[in-house]
Amino acid sequence: MVFDIKPEPGNPRNSEGDTILLGDGRLLLAWSHFKGREDHATADVCDIISDDGGVTWGPERVLVSAEEAELNVMSVSLLREALTGDLLLFYLRKNSLADCQLFLRRSVDEGETWGAPRRISSRDGYHVMNNARVVQLASGRLLAPVALTPDYGETRHQNAFCYISDDGGVTWREGRGSTDIAESAVGCQEPGLVDLGQRTLMYIRSDQGYIYGAISTDGGETWGLPAPFRDLPAPAGPATIARLPGGRLVALYNHRPDGAQAGWADRTPLAAAASDDGGDSWQRLEDIEPSTDYCYGYTSFRVYGENIALTYYVWPRGARAGFEQTTLRFRMLPLERLR
Repeated sequence: MVFDIKPEPGNPRNSEGDTILLGDGRLLLAWSHFKGREDHATADVCDIISDDGGVTWGPERVLVSAEEAELNVMSVSLLREALTGDLLLFYLRKNSLADCQLFLRRSVDEGETWGAPRRISSRDGYHVMNNARVVQLASGRLLAPVALTPDYGETRHQNAFCYISDDGGVTWREGRGSTDIAESAVGCQEPGLVDLGQRTLMYIRSDQGYIYGAISTDGGETWGLPAPFRDLPAPAGPATIARLPGGRLVALYNHRPDGAQAGWADRTPLAAAASDDGGDSWQRLEDIEPSTDYCYGYTSFRVYGENIALTYYVWPRGARAGFEQTTLRFRMLPLERLR
């Protein structure tokens, strides 16, 4: 099943989405609704709701207005907080290349209304947190993984770490340690997390030709040095890794044997790979999107019962300019396809 949120006049780009299952079985999809094509163009966070499992969708509404920021609001993560049952909505508020901060809104009525925004990032600078990135560990701890540089206009080298909450998202603090790829021009970009039980895996975008991974053994406080997943060659583009029921890890990424030589317009195909040993080795599965006429990225990956809900952008490689004509695609797959 596929549903596309297509670009329209005045809305050339739809990207960075996430989904969450509401208490009555409806599905909420939120995403970055851009009024320009570039990352710093004006954008709102919008949502739509489906009451038939994603076949049809209701009207669009604005959840977070671009008027909150000097540039835009974007990159949404949705999570049902286990301690309270509340819905949490995380997003970036971007004011400049030296000021991009992480904010949180809370809903106590299943997404009908959302509370006032609260900043959870405590450091100055330019934070990046991709869509669908916040996780809650079995302990109840919330982890928001970020990459940070003081000024993105001066240096793109970023360190990765987590903001941490141990009270259901009421208060937040910075973890005690960060991690870096010292030999990289850009460092650790666009981190994501997977709870492995006794360990937490951070997966990282790099410019080194592979997806990288780092491990925490203390609940996201500190991190080991990143190392490449040699079975996951990729350009400088984001991956998403999720843990299926039973423990299998599935990575969605752009499989590129040319690795670091591939450019941002080479984020194709959208490939799947599986690991049954905690990420030590990976076996490539079938491609989710095999056509090389398009690029794919910024995937959300949610398991709902016996189905998997994905969102990701689809950009035609023949477009006249970057991220012009970008569609946000929602796709529902049977869980068995990736087991």
